[in-house]
Amino acid sequence: MAVTAQKPANDAPSPDSKLAGASVLVVDDEPGMRNFLAKTLGPRVKRLEQAASPHEASQKLDEAYFDVVILDNIMPGKTGLDWIGEQRRRGLFADVVMITAYADLETAITALRAGVSDFVMKPFRANQIIGAVDRTLDRKYLRRDNTLLRRELIAESARGPLLGHAPALEAVREMLIKIAPLMTPVLFTGASGTGKELAARHLHSLSDRADKPFVPVNCAAIAPDHIASELFGQVEHGDHVKPGLLLLADGGTLFLDEIAMMPERLQAALLRVLEDRKVRAVGAEREIPLDVRFLFATNANLEQAVFEGRLRADLYHRINVMALEMPPLRNRSEDIVELASFFIAQFSKSLGMPALELTEHTLLKLRRYDWPGNVRELRNLIERSVILGEFPEEFAGHGGGTIGDAAIENLDLVAQRHIMHILDQCNGNRAEAARRLGVSRKTIDRKIAAWSGS
Repeated sequence: MAVTAQKPANDAPSPDSKLAGASVLVVDDEPGMRNFLAKTLGPRVKRLEQAASPHEASQKLDEAYFDVVILDNIMPGKTGLDWIGEQRRRGLFADVVMITAYADLETAITALRAGVSDFVMKPFRANQIIGAVDRTLDRKYLRRDNTLLRRELIAESARGPLLGHAPALEAVREMLIKIAPLMTPVLFTGASGTGKELAARHLHSLSDRADKPFVPVNCAAIAPDHIASELFGQVEHGDHVKPGLLLLADGGTLFLDEIAMMPERLQAALLRVLEDRKVRAVGAEREIPLDVRFLFATNANLEQAVFEGRLRADLYHRINVMALEMPPLRNRSEDIVELASFFIAQFSKSLGMPALELTEHTLLKLRRYDWPGNVRELRNLIERSVILGEFPEEFAGHGGGTIGDAAIENLDLVAQRHIMHILDQCNGNRAEAARRLGVSRKTIDRKIAAWSGS
């Protein structure tokens, strides 16, 4: 807890101040102080509200969520410190900046134990209170980012661009652009490894929430006994609060993967959050208003899960407003050259290993393979191959090779691989391959003759 004394120190906010997106509640019984704080902070923050008493402040907290509460300690009927203790037990997750004209060591220690983030002595200048709020927000967002970063380091979280231009993927991409501005829940379906989380991250990046958190949660990876506190938060030991992932995602996007694996007893609680847009922490009395976009994913048959009683029918209908199926890699094999080139460059750089050559023979074998594990299987194969310095025997090829972007840029090779892949699918039937490609049989014959050197 920082203590700001009365001095003309340079406490103005930094250029990357978080103030502009913050919501602030000012609690002080003196109208002059409330007006001063409103004029000082109002133009700098997203939302500022005032309360003239602890009781009014409690009502404000019931109506809206605030990032920071600026609280006077000495007020008629109740001290600010007493009020904080009561509110923590009810479920107060806002950071608190305390202002007071009277402070001693005991008050400072009590404030520290109550979780006060900053302590500003009256009288103070405008830049001092601005600096205190700015520092408080910096610490708040640093804690949030560290929590989310630790989760992503523990889990194998999908990162990177949504690569590929196959028609099946382009249809998904166009739909993501269309629904990005909306709050509509989206359900991503498809086999494991098809890139459901990548598509969800891409949707988040296209929305007006792109600068807010994207919080992925794998419902199958959290112990059933812990998932409630992980999602909704918890009030511990009477007044210690732990924000849940729903609150950490406030203003941004929450991505619930493997939604069919959510314990049945939590499905009703999630349904209430979706319908009421409020979250109640475990052990708390207060429901906190929430601004979160929900995205879901599954590789399971949700209708079957409903039929078997593992998924609530009302929850299924609530999350199945907009469903997008991610295509398997075997249906977008023309993207393999771009994906393989990207993964080679990525792992070569991260592992400090030489890049592998993508020969024509290797690329043809990669395209002929069925990829039951989809893009994730291709990614793992490339990582393993970069480490070993060569592709496995079943994918190894000989002859002239290309590396990275060069493989993508050689359009003749791309055309050759695509035509040969279609021929494979047609068991060598050139007439059927020509029909699928929309070209004449003579074109196919001429291409194959040129490639064979005859």
